[in-house]
Amino acid sequence: MASLTNFLAKPLQNLVSVTKLNPFPSPFPSSFIPSTKPKQFLSNLETNFKGSNFIPKAAAASGVKKVNSDERVQKVHSIEEFDEALRAAKNRLVVVEYAASRSFESSKIYPFMVDLSRTCNDVDFLLVMGDENEKTRELCKREKIEQVPHFSFYKNMEKIHEEEGIGPDQLMGDVLYYGDSHSSVVQLHSREDVERLIDQHKVDNKLLVLDVGLKHCGPCVKVYPTVVKLSRQMSDTVVFARMNGDENESCMQFLRDMNVIEVPTFVFIRDGQICGRYVGSGKGELIGEILRYQGVRVTY
Repeated sequence: MASLTNFLAKPLQNLVSVTKLNPFPSPFPSSFIPSTKPKQFLSNLETNFKGSNFIPKAAAASGVKKVNSDERVQKVHSIEEFDEALRAAKNRLVVVEYAASRSFESSKIYPFMVDLSRTCNDVDFLLVMGDENEKTRELCKREKIEQVPHFSFYKNMEKIHEEEGIGPDQLMGDVLYYGDSHSSVVQLHSREDVERLIDQHKVDNKLLVLDVGLKHCGPCVKVYPTVVKLSRQMSDTVVFARMNGDENESCMQFLRDMNVIEVPTFVFIRDGQICGRYVGSGKGELIGEILRYQGVRVTY
């Protein structure tokens, strides 16, 4: 087994859903899925912004479900209300759905956002109806919203991620990935954090699983709900931790020193020593590797 400072094992072959490490990552994930017929919709949207409507041509008759008083989704009606909601959230994650009253896709995804709002107490959820009035149309213009439903993610009043054309699983993954602040997954922000965590578990015989990724990496977001779930199920024998390489220079240098060239990469550490790693986002493969490094015999 190699130590932390000289672990230079080659990545595994036949990788599943990995993203090449780039020192200047794109602000959008590689798995970005555009909505159907974006050019046609864009043309319609530009026209509607000039008029009184913000309604896609292929819209269904059903509208977005109304927000009840007991739900944690805040409906905002103007730029002023929107900016105040972001200010009040401070460093909490804010998830904003931009919707239209007669958009079938908006009405379909909205209930899932409501469900998330009930379980993710550390996240603020906002709803902007782009066709509600002139003020909401101006807000959509300012935020460059060209299709609905559109989800934007903010922290400290800065947009950190956005998605279009996503389903419930992707929405849940994004919320967990960008909003996870006090789950059983340890958040690491520097090399010193990594070394401190390794020292803490040198003698308890627990396997340490270090999830290394990038903030805007589609495969990293995809596999993270599995990491969160496993961290709860295996808390007695496994410690899960996460580091985003593009968070700061210390993290990026750590990735270079570890010879990480693709993400997500999972590094397995036991008794202060690195015993292996897995590169990819396959849920079954990840679980199999964790069991293997726990000493559990896996048969296929």
